[in-house]
Amino acid sequence: MKRILICGATGFIGRNLLDFYCKNRKYKIRATHFKRPALSEYEDVEWVQCDLRDPQQVSNILKDVDIVMQFAATTTGAKDIVSKPYIHVTDNVIMNSYLLREAFEQGVEHFIFPSCTIMYQKSEKALKEGDYNPADEILPFYYGAGHTKIYLENMCKFYAGLGETKHTVIRHSNLYGPHDKYDLEKSHVTGATVTKVMTSQNGLVTVWGTGEEARDLLYVEDFISFVESAIDKQEDKYQLYNVGLGSGIKIKHLVEKVIQCSGRDLKIKHDLTKPTVPTSLFLNCQKAKKDLGWTPEHSLEEGLIKTIGWYRNEKLFNTRTS
Repeated sequence: MKRILICGATGFIGRNLLDFYCKNRKYKIRATHFKRPALSEYEDVEWVQCDLRDPQQVSNILKDVDIVMQFAATTTGAKDIVSKPYIHVTDNVIMNSYLLREAFEQGVEHFIFPSCTIMYQKSEKALKEGDYNPADEILPFYYGAGHTKIYLENMCKFYAGLGETKHTVIRHSNLYGPHDKYDLEKSHVTGATVTKVMTSQNGLVTVWGTGEEARDLLYVEDFISFVESAIDKQEDKYQLYNVGLGSGIKIKHLVEKVIQCSGRDLKIKHDLTKPTVPTSLFLNCQKAKKDLGWTPEHSLEEGLIKTIGWYRNEKLFNTRTS
């Protein structure tokens, strides 16, 4: 049985990967955690506390690993993207550089690397992978993080050309679902919106800015199904894929949709003093469909209903156990 390494297994995507692979028992699982404690409820998982900025620790955790799923990162939400844009740069470069080098040196079979879409220009059409032009200026809010991702994408391609490790780079859209961040300081747009809707006490939901910017939102289970498809079906040693729902929704309409799915009677108020990231884009994911047969299975409404149901159950569970 092959062994997978899930880096960042206590985070949003990492924990959903744990849910999936612990249920199907397809692989032996090694999982890293750093500041958060290991999750004891996941049986048969080999937990390793690891600082991925330390090359010796990175070397140790990759021993006897066949597939690396690299979902450890310094992440945050729109507030920090605007006020502290440097926060996504240094640590992410260091940890990924060590992981990629060690995967090459130890002959890991497959390396899964999540990039993002912040290098793309805003657009009213669905963007293909080739629509990124290095000559285009990345938006100021995203400049540091965007160039960090481009550098790491190129490092995946570099190491794929040197050895036998297969590399999958995923330019994914905004993900949402169970185990996401739901505090308003660090959450992304969907998690923040769910929190605002579900905790409103005055009949209002406040939207930062005008809400005219549009986002491509993908339910996390569909993202994981892509990862599984890439492991099973990718033939080339390096591939880069767009992974998203393939359509955009304006933030103000997202708020309306979350209110509708929650069943609550709330009104929307816009706070124009709060930061907003004024970009609109959505993804053309035909390459993933053509190469791997992957398409998302959840509509936005279906994903939101599942997410809100999980949020309600989690809140009720925490209330009972506190």
